[in-house]
Amino acid sequence: MATLPNPLSSLAASGLQLPPGKLVDTTIDEPWHEPLLWYADEPASPGTWAAMRTAGRPVGLLPVLVDGGIRDHWPDSWSLAPAMMTYPGDHDAEDVLSEFWEAYAPDELDADNEWPGLAPAPSVSGPDTADDLATEIADQLTDPGGPLEGLRIALAPARRSADIPAAIGWTGPLNHENDVARLCAVLRSWEDRFGIRVVALGFDTLIVSVGRPPTTIEEARALAAEHFAFCPDNLNQSTLSSLDAYAEKALLDQETWAFWWD
Repeated sequence: MATLPNPLSSLAASGLQLPPGKLVDTTIDEPWHEPLLWYADEPASPGTWAAMRTAGRPVGLLPVLVDGGIRDHWPDSWSLAPAMMTYPGDHDAEDVLSEFWEAYAPDELDADNEWPGLAPAPSVSGPDTADDLATEIADQLTDPGGPLEGLRIALAPARRSADIPAAIGWTGPLNHENDVARLCAVLRSWEDRFGIRVVALGFDTLIVSVGRPPTTIEEARALAAEHFAFCPDNLNQSTLSSLDAYAEKALLDQETWAFWWD
């Protein structure tokens, strides 16, 4: 695939009106040959996401909230590794998920070593469009006094929200998968089936909005296997230690999904 020009390389000439912030080209090795993302110096507030999406999308930049965590661990110290990334479109979501299922499910779920296949798209659409819901969730996350207070807005050179982690060389799931483009292939599939948008990234955390969540327990159970394969720690490191419990509590009618890799 031909590489699209990186709008961050000519940000000063783009005409974008941005708050004070910085471009990041720091990687685990040496500085990258072009900026990987831009992020603001100060916390975002409700309305910031919508403004940055409106401004950035026409020039090939998409918004994502970034979380420094309790240690103020911001993207320039995230061990970004763009050289490790392939292209999400070169991978098949079901192949990626079935591979992880076969590797982890037999031991960690005591489950039969048979991949159940991709879950169907929910039969009922949500009340909001995927982009409108992402804006709503971003506003909730940046509301002062919320549990993730202090999130900052960032812009990433990506045409699809699902591609943002690979576009910036994010290594949050490093202990699970080195090439995050493979996980972005799954995110692309979730974009198509569930209307997800990547809303927030931390050092090893990911939050997506879900425009078309499962509305029946059967739909949620079918999806739970995908979540386990995508991020086994969502079950292994939580009280929701079975697929049925995870489906009921974390997926059924839920408009956000959160992931954390140990």
